[in-house]
Parts: sequence; C-alpha cells; structure tokens
Amino acid sequence: MKLVIAVVQDSNAPSLLENLVEHGFRATKLASTGGFLKRGNTTIFAGVENEKVPEIIKVIKEKCCITQQVLTPAISPGGPIEAYLPPLIDIPVSGANVFVIDVEQYIKV
Repeated sequence: MKLVIAVVQDSNAPSLLENLVEHGFRATKLASTGGFLKRGNTTIFAGVENEKVPEIIKVIKEKCCITQQVLTPAISPGGPIEAYLPPLIDIPVSGANVFVIDVEQYIKV
C-alpha cells in the first residue's frame, strides 16, 4: 500500500477531489500554505494499493497543470519610486507536487 500526498493549487482542488471520487479513490484534504508564493493550496492524502499508483497520478495530472503567474518584485528602499520600477516576473507555478510513500500498516476503524 502507498500513501499519495498531492499538494495542489486551491483552484484545482474541487475538481480534483470530484475526479478522484469518480475513479473510486477516497481522499482527505487539508488546507495548507505554500512557502514560496505564500499562497493557499490544498494537500490531499489518499491511501492506494501499489498497482493503483499510476492511475491516481494520471487523475492528478489531468486536473492539475502548470500555470504562469506574474509577480511584482519588491522595490528596494533608498530612492524615489520613479527612479526604479522593477520589471514584472513571469514564473511557472506547479500544478501539483506529488509524494508517494510506502505504508507499513493501514487501519480503518
């Protein structure tokens, strides 16, 4: 058995959870916050049989894709704002970060 942990963008979480249920996966969701962009995201936990890992990864890939996000860098102190306006930065934001972990024991009570 494996524990699949998927950290996804908040905007993708509802459709991902719906799709996981449609494919017979049970999942638990937790609200979380990313360290890099300091934005909300959702962490989804799902216990799956070893042979189902490729299928759940496929479902996650279908609903979570890389997006582009525009950031405004901080303006350095010490001068008038007109003197230096930093350019906008366009960065890719991951659709999902997925961890697959071996589970020694699973108990459903």
